[in-house]
Amino acid sequence: MTKPIFIDVREPFEFAASHVPGALNIPPTKLVAGEPKELKKVPRDAEIVVYCRSGMRSRTAIQLIARMGFTNLTNGISEGHVRAKYL
Repeated sequence: MTKPIFIDVREPFEFAASHVPGALNIPPTKLVAGEPKELKKVPRDAEIVVYCRSGMRSRTAIQLIARMGFTNLTNGISEGHVRAKYL
């Protein structure tokens, strides 16, 4: 089983304080600006788990990422939820 790609959509200072190991930090402003370089080589059907602090930013981010053509997206809600479910 392939490990999902974790995307933390919190701001860089939040990410710096704590994050899921291996997670990409892509704040919403980068997603609004268009497909970020971090996603350029990711297959469109790769399992992607998006999280933030409460699930609100990740819900919005999923909509933006889906518009980029990604199809296997999950709202992981928060770092704690992701750690409990996937690590």
